[in-house]
Amino acid sequence: MDFSVGTIDILVIIAYLAGIILLGLYTVRKKITNQSSEDYFLASRSLKWPIIGAALFAANISTIHLIGFAESGFKYGLVDGLFEWMAIPFLVFLGFVIAPYFFRHRVSTIPELYERRFNGASRTYMVIFAILTALLIHIGISLYAGAALCMKFFGLNETYGVIFIALLTGIYTILGGLKAIATVESVQTALLILGAVILTMFGIFALPDVGIHSFEAFKAHLKPEALSILRSPDSPANPPEGGISWYAALLGYFVLGSWYWFSDQTIVQRSLASRSEYDARIGPMFTGFLKLLPVLFFLLPGTLAYVLFGNEITDTKLTLPFMIDRLVPVGLKGLIIAALLAALMSSVGAAINSASTLFSMDIVKRLRPETTDKGLVVTGRITGVVVMVLAIIWSINADKFGDTIIYTVNSLGSMIAPPIAAVFLLGMFWKRGTARAANVTFATGLVIGIFFFLLDFPYENLLPGFTSIADVIADMSGYFITASTKVITNILGVGFMMQAWWKFVFLSFVFVVVSYLTPRPTAEQVSNCISVKQFWPDEWRGIKDFRIIGLLILLVLGALWGVLEWIA
Repeated sequence: MDFSVGTIDILVIIAYLAGIILLGLYTVRKKITNQSSEDYFLASRSLKWPIIGAALFAANISTIHLIGFAESGFKYGLVDGLFEWMAIPFLVFLGFVIAPYFFRHRVSTIPELYERRFNGASRTYMVIFAILTALLIHIGISLYAGAALCMKFFGLNETYGVIFIALLTGIYTILGGLKAIATVESVQTALLILGAVILTMFGIFALPDVGIHSFEAFKAHLKPEALSILRSPDSPANPPEGGISWYAALLGYFVLGSWYWFSDQTIVQRSLASRSEYDARIGPMFTGFLKLLPVLFFLLPGTLAYVLFGNEITDTKLTLPFMIDRLVPVGLKGLIIAALLAALMSSVGAAINSASTLFSMDIVKRLRPETTDKGLVVTGRITGVVVMVLAIIWSINADKFGDTIIYTVNSLGSMIAPPIAAVFLLGMFWKRGTARAANVTFATGLVIGIFFFLLDFPYENLLPGFTSIADVIADMSGYFITASTKVITNILGVGFMMQAWWKFVFLSFVFVVVSYLTPRPTAEQVSNCISVKQFWPDEWRGIKDFRIIGLLILLVLGALWGVLEWIA
């Protein structure tokens, strides 16, 4: 199908892009040539909770979610909503304990904490994991999703689309730093939510055109359990990759959430830039409140598309562009496409700034402590350019990695998350954890992650006739290796959520065993552990108290989830 964007829509998109770039540069206009490292990487530690919450949401919600969730909603229903709603308790805990802990320690990066709790080697491992995350997930996959959008609506070749988006984002991101990024992200969050709501409403209003006049009629046109998030393992609406049953969701997301919300520099960096401890607390909780929306306005449009255009959409990755093209009138179409670009630029910009911060503060400053503030900022900007180029190369091949975009992102996450989650939870909350245990766990997890990445990588493009590295090894080594690869295939047959859980269990076992086999950590190292009691004040602040706000958000989540499962 040919997608069309009229002149008015193009003018709306151009106006948006120009406005966003100018806003980002205007935010730091007085400091763009003389920013200190704290200005550039941490926004002078001046962010208030609404900015933190909106920026955190925008950094998390990218075009991956908008395009990927629409595709997932079309194919499997609302099941991927668990990644949104299960994030909310983690965000509340981030506000309760983790964010104020970061604020009190006044760190610039998450790896810096690992050096205090363990040693320099642990910090280096965290830098490696964090940069891989920014490169492979936050930037690479986001660019791929955005390039697919540009190709369908504007006829741009995917490679040119990737480069175009990267250049636009890089202008204010690389020059302006975190202050520019956070300010832009706040505006983009509002536009993103507005665009998603508009599209959802147009989808609902179109249902009578296909003979759907009631909720029961709508539900009858969907697969069984399509509106359920927590499903049985044998649900007919489950993705073929598996791993989205209720127990896999609870176990697997515990690992993914602990890594992503507590230790991912791209995400946590906004809290590190908080103006006060109260802002550090409430910002993530505000994000938690905003995370209630994606199930209703990102996934639901996909289920609407299944009912409205089920026989017309042959390439499910085009579900969202198809809906925009068919349902949205001139002018508003440009606004929604601008919202998609807003999501993309936010996520990519956040990851570029994160990678720049990590390389400058955790590598350059450690190796060359005499480096000036100006030198660190210049290094950060150069790093941003290099990371962007590498992400462009990766993103061009991202579509070959998984069945859906969301599957690709979370399968990559299941490779990165287990060692970080194991070391963070056991190291920060257990005083007996040792530096040697952290390093062995990180090294083991890195090897396991690379191993599974290579097993899943699409080799047919490099070696015609082969579909995986297992095929290559089997052909070279004969029957014995062939038998071994069958065992590997059985391991890979476990859904990515359960893969993440079992890797976490194994690596936690490694951490505990090595800790008991090595000398106790020093008193200085133990002093960097997290004590929940320290972050639970005796006084209450009424309705503004963070505990009341967090409880209210969890109650709303429970009520919405209960209603959804009841009507499903």
